[in-house]
Amino acid sequence: MRLRGFFGIFILLVTAVLAVLLYNAFRAASFYLFLAAETLSGIAAAYLIVFYHRIIKPLQIIGDGMELLKEQDFGSRLRRVGQPEADRVVDIFNRMMEQLKNERLHIREQNQFMDLLIHASPLGVVILNFDERIVSANPAACKLFDLDLPEKIIGKSLKELDRPLASELIQIERNSSQVLRLSDANVYKCTHLSFIDKGFPHPFYLIETLTEEVFKAEKKAYEKVIRMIAHEVNNTTAGIASILDTLQSMENSKELNSILQIATERCYSMSRFISGFAEVVRIPEPQFREQDLNALVASCKHFMEMICRNHDIQIQMELSEKPLIVSIDSLLFEQVLVNIIKNSAEAIGQSGCVYIRTAHLPPSIEIADTGKGIDKETESKLFTPFFSTKPHGQGLGLMFIREVLLKHFCTFSLRTYPDGLTRFKIIFLSHGARGRSEKYLV
Repeated sequence: MRLRGFFGIFILLVTAVLAVLLYNAFRAASFYLFLAAETLSGIAAAYLIVFYHRIIKPLQIIGDGMELLKEQDFGSRLRRVGQPEADRVVDIFNRMMEQLKNERLHIREQNQFMDLLIHASPLGVVILNFDERIVSANPAACKLFDLDLPEKIIGKSLKELDRPLASELIQIERNSSQVLRLSDANVYKCTHLSFIDKGFPHPFYLIETLTEEVFKAEKKAYEKVIRMIAHEVNNTTAGIASILDTLQSMENSKELNSILQIATERCYSMSRFISGFAEVVRIPEPQFREQDLNALVASCKHFMEMICRNHDIQIQMELSEKPLIVSIDSLLFEQVLVNIIKNSAEAIGQSGCVYIRTAHLPPSIEIADTGKGIDKETESKLFTPFFSTKPHGQGLGLMFIREVLLKHFCTFSLRTYPDGLTRFKIIFLSHGARGRSEKYLV
């Protein structure tokens, strides 16, 4: 518009000059002067027309093209004006617009494909901005953080999520991977990377669940080892015990008989010890029946109350008002509850309290104790085969608990909270959600 304005002013000036010349020629009544003025007017008009078509109009078209670029209208094209230099510029501009359109379409298709891929991926994907706040998270990541809607995670930092997994992610250095085992027995491979956007690096996390694969590999390994050791030890102790019984039945001195008796008892003790390991491998498949979990908890409390009372430990229950009906194998699950309460009492030692709570939404049970607590290093080793915090423990209790709870399609966690209580939380999944990929995290 500015160029066209200047050109209009130029036309007005030329017209004014020509008008003055014609006026002077008319007043002087000079035929030659009038003819010269008319000729000059025709030449000026022809020049202005050529100037407009060759200079002004091409520049105007190029200006329109710049407006198209400014508005990012890559679908429109410029029209040729019949002037070779201008038409070459128009052709280059149109080819550039066509290429930009194709590039933009290609990028849009790629972005759409990446969005669909990330949305459907079983890997958790969390993208952060420069302020370390979450700007994007796919459904898999929301489930890992126990959040059903992305809106609940967007805009927050990992620290604000207050989840064990989020706390561990913060510790991972950029451009590195780490396998994490949390207090809920889940195992994750987490990778901290970054991508360049507008010249700046954006950090993001990839979270892969390895729980099932690790559990299967661990179970396959320790089952093989336990069976082999149990076979060899039982065969050996059985032979030694038979020989010792024979020697003990002969007429020997009391001192020798006492030694033989001790040796025989040690053989049977060793046999029982290795049989305890073998029992972990031979946990029967649960016989599911609908049971009232509150009634089962009350029964376990009566069973453990006397043992706890001897150490000045109280058991307090806070059960749901209505019966809590769950599908379980009552015999196996009772053993789980007894083991957990026993571990809580041992963690307290002397004088303390064990709290047992049940709830409906979701169906769950929580057993808390006032013991010394579990440190972060120990949390990462819980539920691993043969790990125990007790001086003479074999790690069978938590192994048994883990296997039974997994067979019951439960999710669980064991950790010490900021209030000082160590909580063992168990959540029962619905029939439609049974599977490690559709789980509650606690």
